[in-house]
Amino acid sequence: MTEPDAVPLDLASMRRQYRAAGLSENGAAATPVEQFARWFRQAATAGGLFEPNAMVVSTADAEGRPSSRTVLLKHFDERGFVFYTNYESRKARELAVNRHVSLLFPWHPMARQVIVSGVAERTGRDETAAYFRTRPHGSQLGAWASAQSSVVDSREELDVGYAKLAARYPEGERVPVPPHWGGFRVAPRAVEFWQGRENRLHDRLRYVTDEAGGWRVERLSP
Repeated sequence: MTEPDAVPLDLASMRRQYRAAGLSENGAAATPVEQFARWFRQAATAGGLFEPNAMVVSTADAEGRPSSRTVLLKHFDERGFVFYTNYESRKARELAVNRHVSLLFPWHPMARQVIVSGVAERTGRDETAAYFRTRPHGSQLGAWASAQSSVVDSREELDVGYAKLAARYPEGERVPVPPHWGGFRVAPRAVEFWQGRENRLHDRLRYVTDEAGGWRVERLSP
């Protein structure tokens, strides 16, 4: 009997036919943030997505070597897209030497993707502190307990460190904002909206900045 792990997968034949409604220039919003708000509202309310605010954040180091990870979007407006992290993490170290970043929202159940290309800058400490206060108590402790992206000897070491913090700051006790933790705001330079269509003739509309500081929409071939 063949073990399940031994069954070969025919990757070449793995595909779905997308039959969603299209995305037209006439129906697009005036700005990419307005268009993102439309799609995000649909993703959050009717998209069947586990975490619609999950996005793949891609950065690169000074030599151009890329790295990617999934992070949660915590705020967006016309200024950009905000996420929070340890400033000593790999992504933060790479952003310190190369501020260019790509964000990808992979909304597969809706046959949609949004790709944001932009430049990242740290949020102010007041903004960081205001968000930190909204986090669950355990997540606040976790920001202190984890030296993100560094090598750790064992899971036990993490758990012991967390337990010590929990004893020092029990539920209801105010947890200080870590000085090494905060937000990044990605100011968009280009935003692509991808809608899956039949026969792989997908709709791809990209917002790019124009010379006047506004936005123009261009269609990309699939």
